[in-house]
Amino acid sequence: MKGLNELYYHNRYPYYVNRPMYHYGSQCGCWTKQANTWGSFRPANGDIMLKDHGAEPFVVNINQAVKQNNTFRTALWTGEYLQLTLMSINVGEDIGLEMHDDVDQFLRVEQGQGIVQMGKSKDNLSFVRNIQDDSAIFLPAGTWHNVMNTGHVPLKLYSIYAPPNHPFGTVHATRADAMAAEEGYGH
Repeated sequence: MKGLNELYYHNRYPYYVNRPMYHYGSQCGCWTKQANTWGSFRPANGDIMLKDHGAEPFVVNINQAVKQNNTFRTALWTGEYLQLTLMSINVGEDIGLEMHDDVDQFLRVEQGQGIVQMGKSKDNLSFVRNIQDDSAIFLPAGTWHNVMNTGHVPLKLYSIYAPPNHPFGTVHATRADAMAAEEGYGH
């Protein structure tokens, strides 16, 4: 039996040490079941398959997935009570002023810098903060908000909605695509 230190240094990601190793040492980052895999997401080139994997068990290198994403919004996992989307906001763009009546939201910035504005009404966004790599943003349901990219590179982040806010499999290549789709859903 290997000691914890040996397992830590042997495996690049120590939290995978108890995962069955049916791939003989490869770190596929997915739940496995004998010869079948659930939530397998790595093509041969090492990229993550950026598609909606919900509602199966799923493990992902979130930093890699966020930085790999080049769409305005892509749902990566949609369950019954929770949803994870990846976002890439171009330089000078924003997500658009919005409010979710009964959805709590968590955002985490993985790359870039910007500003988040929040408030109780769309005319009074009194909470304003600078955001950058590793910033976490908590948006209670009923809060008006907007996130703007003020940097020189795309602002890469992920968003967790509880409950889900977008249809399963949502992919919006651009902000314009997202705005058009959301008009259709009454947002």
